[in-house]
Amino acid sequence: MKEDHFAILRRHMVEVIGIHLDLVGDQLGRPSLDQRVMKAMGRVPRHAFVPRPLAVHAYQDMPLPIGFDKTISQPFIVAVMTDLLEPQPDDVVLEIGTGLGYQAAVLSQLVRRVCSVEIIEELAVEAEARLRRLGYDNIGIHIGDGSFGWPEHAPYDKIIVTAAAELVPPALLQQLRPGGRMVLPTGLAEDQKLTVVEKDAAGRAHLQELMSVRFSLLETVR
Repeated sequence: MKEDHFAILRRHMVEVIGIHLDLVGDQLGRPSLDQRVMKAMGRVPRHAFVPRPLAVHAYQDMPLPIGFDKTISQPFIVAVMTDLLEPQPDDVVLEIGTGLGYQAAVLSQLVRRVCSVEIIEELAVEAEARLRRLGYDNIGIHIGDGSFGWPEHAPYDKIIVTAAAELVPPALLQQLRPGGRMVLPTGLAEDQKLTVVEKDAAGRAHLQELMSVRFSLLETVR
């Protein structure tokens, strides 16, 4: 397929995200997604962040395998989590779970800097190569246990976690600045909720559970 074909499919993907939102908007408490987020979804070439044989399926609204029993998230979920994060142009964002770099690429269109942590070295190396090749120059990647964050660059304005934890990891909450916001799936494997964490000026965390989701579990070094 040629790039103009992928561009047509990408526009259709954005339309499908809007239709999907109509069905679950009440659960999220918002009737639409920020147009900045939708435009970023329309710009980033998802087909460049999946294994080559799967590129033809890249713009279907479904997760796809990327190796090591991991997946690239469903486009609708990427859009929703990005929107819930409420990214601002001057934000520095911590991402836990780089995968092959798609979510980081979307965020990079909306914020000043993305610091992404990936526990699987092979994925981190491949993501870095893909992002560099595509010209995303405001993303840094660190190989490590995401539950510990990336303290060298803390505090972060926003944190997004693309794997599920039973509870909010304490290190991530500590690295979130007062007034900051975190989006992550939480709960047991059979009962995960997309959760928004807001940290007030006094450092207290306020959690809001939204829609049901299903993510792979956050891996940790044992």
